Amino acid sequence: MDALDVETVRKDFPILERQVHGRPLVYLDSAATSQKPQAVLDAMDRYYEQSNANVHRGVHALAEEATEAYENARGKVARFIRADPRGVVFTKNATEAFNVLAYSLAANRLGDGDILLSTQMEHHANLVPWQLVQPRAGFEIRYIPVIALGPDAGTLDLDAFDEIVATGRVKLFTVTAMSNVVGTINPVADLAARVRAANSEAVVVVDGAQSVPHLPTDLLALEADFLCFSGHKMLGPTGIGVLAGKPELLDDMPPFLGGGEMIANVTLEGTTFNEVPYKFEAGTPPIAEAVGLGAAVDYLSALGMESVRAHEVALLEHVLPALNSVEGVTVHGPTDPSGRGAAVSFAVEGLHPHDIGTIMDREGVAVRAGHHCAKPLVRLLGSAATTRASFYVYNSVDEVQALIDAIEATKRFFVR
Repeated sequence: MDALDVETVRKDFPILERQVHGRPLVYLDSAATSQKPQAVLDAMDRYYEQSNANVHRGVHALAEEATEAYENARGKVARFIRADPRGVVFTKNATEAFNVLAYSLAANRLGDGDILLSTQMEHHANLVPWQLVQPRAGFEIRYIPVIALGPDAGTLDLDAFDEIVATGRVKLFTVTAMSNVVGTINPVADLAARVRAANSEAVVVVDGAQSVPHLPTDLLALEADFLCFSGHKMLGPTGIGVLAGKPELLDDMPPFLGGGEMIANVTLEGTTFNEVPYKFEAGTPPIAEAVGLGAAVDYLSALGMESVRAHEVALLEHVLPALNSVEGVTVHGPTDPSGRGAAVSFAVEGLHPHDIGTIMDREGVAVRAGHHCAKPLVRLLGSAATTRASFYVYNSVDEVQALIDAIEATKRFFVR
């Protein structure tokens, strides 16, 4: 495992050369969306300039080139997460992936007496779709509490988890691998094994939107049946996500959207469906975006995901004590860098997160302020919003100091 050469990495990201309000850009909002390396931008331009055509439908050279590029991207993604390519479905984001599972899996597989088990730390994308189908399907939704105080703050209450699982009624378990608010890395494989030990029919769904960009990922090692994530958080373009799952489970699910690519045959009397993964890719897919995601996977693979993780842990070893040393700052989530991701939420006593974000922007530092699409968790933290700084492959130790300086400047602004 080689250490990342951050200065070399930064040169691959054109946007980092710009200034904001006359100051060098310090981008600390990668948990919302990451920046894109030149290799991704070039790959998408090259597709549009040289091979733009629809996929799977034409026999001319451009169509064949487009199809090859699209399917090559699927293969790259499959290898990156160690999944079967037949189980890699391209969606427009992780949110759509969860909706596919809610309407095609939960609504048909779960019913009265079944429990869909989730947690209090989930992103809304892994809460709302299940809630939408629950009234029709009739299953019960239960949530594992998050510990709010003490040395285990920001982690799941595993005693409560075991109590729910022991009923044997958990038919679907869905959990984030890494919290986008407090950074907690959950023991997904262990939790999945415990759920299945109590109910062999249980299906495990993992939200990998934060984990896949930052950790080595192995779908089989996670003990997961399905993994959902987005391209734009892992150096790829917006407009593409992935629903990765076991092909045999996808085979058993009815399609979510109808028309175009998802058909095998259509008559006026009815339709037969294409094989997976195409059964879930209705219409013209996000071809250029898939090409861009494939280029992002190539870039991350060249860096090495072990090195990506090591770099972020090293940054956290600077970030966490630096934030804790600032008077009036409270950092949320686990205190051990090895047990959390690089999304760090914090509060500044007496200041609203939106005010903090606004003044820090004047200092050239881009952070996120809000509920981070995780209102239940943020409420548990005792607030309606937090300020979040999130780090990635292009962030340096110098930018940790820029974050601290911007917080101090914000405090001075409001007390003058």
